[in-house]
Amino acid sequence: MPKAYEVVRDNLRHQWEKNRVHAPRAERARTGVTEHDTGFERRDLVFHAEYRETEAPADLADAFRVPPGTPLLERSYRTRYAAESAPLSLVTSYLVRHMIAANPALLDESNEPWPGGTQHQLHTVGIELCRVEERVTARPPTPEEACALELAAGAPVILLRKTSYDIHDRVVDLCRVTLPGDRTELLFTTPLERW
Repeated sequence: MPKAYEVVRDNLRHQWEKNRVHAPRAERARTGVTEHDTGFERRDLVFHAEYRETEAPADLADAFRVPPGTPLLERSYRTRYAAESAPLSLVTSYLVRHMIAANPALLDESNEPWPGGTQHQLHTVGIELCRVEERVTARPPTPEEACALELAAGAPVILLRKTSYDIHDRVVDLCRVTLPGDRTELLFTTPLERW
């Protein structure tokens, strides 16, 4: 059954998050990108994160430009509106473990939700993002996705692959996001420089 809200995810969210990297912790803790996308207050959301170490399979090794088997930190996020049982999306993020190991707090899921999100986490180990690429496709959900997202019959899922690059053109974060097609809008705004 469709939910009573719609999530609007726009590409300007990345600059919004980057602008907050140097903000005081109290300001970063007040709101995050989920609140930005949904309009919900932090108290309206239930956040869950699970971390595990894994080895890079060929596709992720290729994306990160590391040898297959390189240790990765896999982070799974499920945030839901407190009045609902289904998460807003299914998010799995990958980081190369040795890139972030200098800050042990980044390896501990109990530190989530991290005030300032992933861009602030990366900043704590000297990584600054310079660009984010997002590739979007859609397809029918798997039975597991349909159940987890409580999708209406016939509703598709939107698949978003987000690749974050640092100022040295290294891939530093790769996210796979599965969004419910019956209650998600993707909005892309492209600022154009004036002549």
